[in-house]
Amino acid sequence: MQFVYALVFFMAGSGVSFAALKFWDNSRLNSVDNQIANRLKDCEEREERIKQSKETEARAEVSRMRQEAQKDIKERRNEIQRTERKLEQKEENLDKKIDRVSRKEDELRVKHEEIEKRRAALEDAIQKQEEKLQEIAGMNKEQAQEILLKKVEQDAKHMLGMKLKDLEEIYAREAEKKARDIILGAMQRCAVESAGESSISVVPLPSEEMKGRIIGREGRNIRTFENLTGVDLIIDDTPEAVTLSSFDPIRREIARRAMERLVVDGRIHPARIEDLIERAARDIDDEMIIEGENAVMEMGIKNMNNELMRTLGQLKFRFSYGQNVLAHSMEVAQIAGIIAAELGLDEETARRGGLLHDIGKAIDRQIEGPHAEIGADLAKRLGERPEIVSCIASHHDNLEINSIYEVIVAVADAISASRPGARRESLDAYIKRLENLEQIAQSFEGVSSAYAIQAGREVRVILNAAQTDEGSVHKLAFDIAKRVEAELKYPGQIKINVTRETKATEFAK
Repeated sequence: MQFVYALVFFMAGSGVSFAALKFWDNSRLNSVDNQIANRLKDCEEREERIKQSKETEARAEVSRMRQEAQKDIKERRNEIQRTERKLEQKEENLDKKIDRVSRKEDELRVKHEEIEKRRAALEDAIQKQEEKLQEIAGMNKEQAQEILLKKVEQDAKHMLGMKLKDLEEIYAREAEKKARDIILGAMQRCAVESAGESSISVVPLPSEEMKGRIIGREGRNIRTFENLTGVDLIIDDTPEAVTLSSFDPIRREIARRAMERLVVDGRIHPARIEDLIERAARDIDDEMIIEGENAVMEMGIKNMNNELMRTLGQLKFRFSYGQNVLAHSMEVAQIAGIIAAELGLDEETARRGGLLHDIGKAIDRQIEGPHAEIGADLAKRLGERPEIVSCIASHHDNLEINSIYEVIVAVADAISASRPGARRESLDAYIKRLENLEQIAQSFEGVSSAYAIQAGREVRVILNAAQTDEGSVHKLAFDIAKRVEAELKYPGQIKINVTRETKATEFAK
């Protein structure tokens, strides 16, 4: 269109007439109209062809879908026919089964009627038999049932008693074997050497002239030493030695160390004696704390009061029947831990109770009362748990047992105290104990002789058969054991063996 306008302007500018332009424009428009008409005709023809083509495709698609639907309908109809035939067959089978069940029911009904008849006949026969039995036995049914029940009950009680007896014997054997294995294992895994108990200490001197210096002018040095230490200083004819005597092991150890330092120092006068005794006391105090801490650490025990550890360290200087009490306590703790581990219990609790069970022996010289009670009061005051306090208080069986740990500690204490070589006593005390055992046994009526054997661990008592009977043997053994427990002190246990024999002698001539 822009081209046409440009051409008009060009022609106008060049002098071409408007008529010529109009003619040219009309011819141009006619040509365009013809082209448009031809294109419209082509479009209509193409649209007609497309419409015809789509109709043909639609008819083909409809025909195909109709064929598929007819095929599907045919298949479904065949499937329905097959299903109907199966249903008819199942109905026939079900009818046959119903017929068979009906016949079975009729047969069962007949059998049930027959059984009922037989049951009624059997009940009549049983009733007649019971009546006849009652007539023969002279008792009714209730009386016969009562007799039968009593007999069955007696048999059941007898069988139950025999079974219980067998079970008790089995369990006793098993328990004894298990306990023996546990205790032997604990004893084999723990062995501690023991030292001899003594109430004196001997300090060697470099020369006899040192004795005079120790005594001092008018005995002032020896008096100062004895007053400050509370220990008896014995200066006798023993060559180049002095003796320190005291039942308090800590005082005796302080005096021994102070005397050794005085001898080495050579300056022996009251002021120097006092100074060295104070130093020895401080050293012993520090050593007790260290020993207590080492014992607690070695046993794997946590959170123990410092005062309790210091008191525990004092046991290093205490002996009982020749056995060092601290070593004994550590041995008891170890054995108790082993037993607790074997039984699946808390090892730390058992070791703690075992380590502290004799803590009262450290201070029983200052406080009156049994060491178990003193130790329990001390442990309770210093914050120990109730189960530990009860282990300390009851390890000598003087209180009621309330915890398994109390039993473990008591057993471990007995094992440590009674094992071979653990304790010893003086010869005089040993002989006196044997004499006392024999005298106690012979003091009972009917005893002809008594002998203490196996180092006083067993007493064999011979009864006069003419003055006693068989029933008095066990009673006499029990009475002797109770009297020994009440009157004597001894480690471990003593076996009382009472024998009564009757002998008859004749001669064939």
